Amino acid sequence: NAAGGKGSRGKIPPSQQGLAGLRLQHALPNARIVYVSATGASTIEGLAYAERLGLWMSNRTPFNKREDFVNAMDRGGVAALEVVARDLKAFGLYQARALSYDGVEIDIVVHDISSEQREIYDSYAGAFQIIHEHIDEALEAANVTIEGETKNAMAKAAARSAFESCKQRFFGHLLTSMKVPTLIRCIEEDLKNDRSAVVQLVSTGEALTERRLAEIPVAEWDDLTIDLTPREYMLDYLRYAFPTTLHKTVTNSNGDEESIPVMDETGKPVKCQEAEQMRDRLIEELGMLPPVGSALDQLLHHFGQNEVAEITGRSRRVVRVKDERGERNVVRTRAGSANLHETQEFMAGRKRILIFSGAGNTGRSYHADMSCGNTKRRHHYLLEAGWRADQAIQGLGRTHRTHQREAPVFRPVTTNVKGERRFISTIARRLASLGAITRGQRDSQTSMGADRALFRAADNFESPYARAALRQFYLALYHDQIKSWSIGDFASLTGLRLLSKQGELLENLPPMPIFLNRLVALPIRQQNELFAELETRIEANIQEAIDKGTFAQGVEVIRADHLRVSNHEVACTHPGCDADTEIMEVMREDRIRPLTADEALGIRDQAHVMKQAARLMINLQSKRAALAVAAPVRVLDNGGIERRVRLLRPTDRESMSEKELSRSKWREATPDRWRERWERERAQTDEFLKSRFWLVTGVLLPVWHRLAGTDLKVYRLTTDDGQSLIGRALTASEITLFREQLGLDAANTPQLNSNEVFDETLQKRGSFRLAVGWRIAARQHMGRTRVELEGPKATNLGMLKRLGCRTEMVSYRTRIFIPNATTLQRLLEQYPLAATN
Repeated sequence: NAAGGKGSRGKIPPSQQGLAGLRLQHALPNARIVYVSATGASTIEGLAYAERLGLWMSNRTPFNKREDFVNAMDRGGVAALEVVARDLKAFGLYQARALSYDGVEIDIVVHDISSEQREIYDSYAGAFQIIHEHIDEALEAANVTIEGETKNAMAKAAARSAFESCKQRFFGHLLTSMKVPTLIRCIEEDLKNDRSAVVQLVSTGEALTERRLAEIPVAEWDDLTIDLTPREYMLDYLRYAFPTTLHKTVTNSNGDEESIPVMDETGKPVKCQEAEQMRDRLIEELGMLPPVGSALDQLLHHFGQNEVAEITGRSRRVVRVKDERGERNVVRTRAGSANLHETQEFMAGRKRILIFSGAGNTGRSYHADMSCGNTKRRHHYLLEAGWRADQAIQGLGRTHRTHQREAPVFRPVTTNVKGERRFISTIARRLASLGAITRGQRDSQTSMGADRALFRAADNFESPYARAALRQFYLALYHDQIKSWSIGDFASLTGLRLLSKQGELLENLPPMPIFLNRLVALPIRQQNELFAELETRIEANIQEAIDKGTFAQGVEVIRADHLRVSNHEVACTHPGCDADTEIMEVMREDRIRPLTADEALGIRDQAHVMKQAARLMINLQSKRAALAVAAPVRVLDNGGIERRVRLLRPTDRESMSEKELSRSKWREATPDRWRERWERERAQTDEFLKSRFWLVTGVLLPVWHRLAGTDLKVYRLTTDDGQSLIGRALTASEITLFREQLGLDAANTPQLNSNEVFDETLQKRGSFRLAVGWRIAARQHMGRTRVELEGPKATNLGMLKRLGCRTEMVSYRTRIFIPNATTLQRLLEQYPLAATN
């Protein structure tokens, strides 16, 4: 944190520790510096302390200042972070060690909220809605707002901020507590099968316990009847933060009316009796809601303190005892050495269950150490992830260490309440970069693949796809495109302001964190409805990015039946580095495995089982066969949804809207006729699809600015002879420009064939100039990307049609499209490409 940053609420100042580190380095310019850290950085901004690495303001990279480096890496995404770590290793400036995740298993535990728990959750959601409404009334009664107009913005903001913070904390604790019954069953199963259980959580309720005990005489601590539940957070808010201070209206120095607190003769604020009465009624009513015990106390009370090792920061705790006086709750003090003793009890096997919080998340080991008495396999339950990815992963590392008999099973515990996604979205966002920047490998902290990752990319509600989906969601509300929801209903239930006084949609709409915080306090049915609408748009945005080839996944692996390096060239060398920047021309062969008619019919039958539409179709013009199935929707400009279909064909697929399909030449066909057309096309398919691309590999940061205009993805591949390569993949036109910028021999510049020109235009949305001055470019038309020929005159139309080009009238203008690479080849034979495009 040496350079600070920018958060949702403005600038974040640099830390004093980070600044001290920089001052030390500046004061000792000739000192040899070694940076040592368990986690080098969690974000690219976090490398600000490491000025001596030469990532900026040095001859190693083209970045003149730190901000240039950060901006470039931000544009490159997670893949760029991996390049940073890898290139630093190549320069001999970075070394990272990490434990292998071989043998580690991940098994996600899902707790289905019971009908009773749903009723409790909805009751609390309704209670928070009542509090929300009463806050507005209390602010009005106390003259903070008058007829809806704010007279003291600071007082109103303080009341709102305290309420939202309390609400977010409360529902996080509530969901964590509701998962405990399923967790208890899992732990009992572990004990039955001779395993040890480790539970990781964040909140222990220590502050709440201390506040409650301070209100009770010590003489009563041996027989307590209090409830220490998440409900207390809500009641504490009402007692101490609900707006009850009376305000009066005054005229300030600018002549504007504002309200200020009313003080009595002793200088104490005067309370508004009406607001206090509201608060007291709410406390009385909410005190009747059913309590849900904290997760830590539920586990301790169920298994007993003799079976559970607690590694937390609590100095006192309420435990349940049973003696000659009966069963009761009592206060027990924990010694300062309790955590060490409890750890020893667990590692020796005298206790089979261990629960730890942040106090037990540093410098401790709970793994199946072969030198300890307890070598049973650990089932590590991540009950509460918290807000920091690095700490969550560090906690998982407590049970996965060297010298262990058996690797652990990581078991994140979640619920089927969509609102819980709010509490892991921050973790998912941070986790994406954590492994990349520390080891040069994004998946180093999960290692199980996307299907079994602890936190899925889909959980990241702060990605560009999710932020775009949120604005689309607001637009859909504004245009009445959300079923059963109006913008007024949404604003009333969430308290979010979306419209201006003129009734127009605001330019600066509530961001994702605020949106998610408000949704989590809605009844489960309502939040599930709204989450479903948001997720539909997120999935549509991701699918669109995948279709366009722009979806950022970090380093992607190129897999093909054959990959062979046909040409190798050193682009540039770097003094003091063991690696060069190299250009590899890679020949690729992908075996074409056409979809059989029977497989297509199986897809149709499965769709029918899922009650989804699936139709056998034939194109009346091309005579091709296809299977039409449901495709992800597309989000319209007004935020609404456009239903789409996907046409599956023997070797490819395409998507279009249902309206486009009805206007096209595709018609439903009988099974016999459809099968005959399908198999005929399948029989004409080539065995292999051959292509080529260029991989710029080796050290990339010194030439990063030369690659800025190209695809920012980083790829990994293994050739047929076992050579492992990683780098930036370029097309023929991109490698031509790259070689020109480096001043390499023009004689080795690759010549493009028609297939490469067509694919690059269509997939990369590139453009090429012909020698006659015409241009080939990708254009969006009717929801599809097509290759258009621009520049010909009317006298050229007849010849272009004979070559295979097609014309269409669009907005009273004739446009010329090139349908395939074969047509393009005939065109280039007549009109070749210009020397440069």
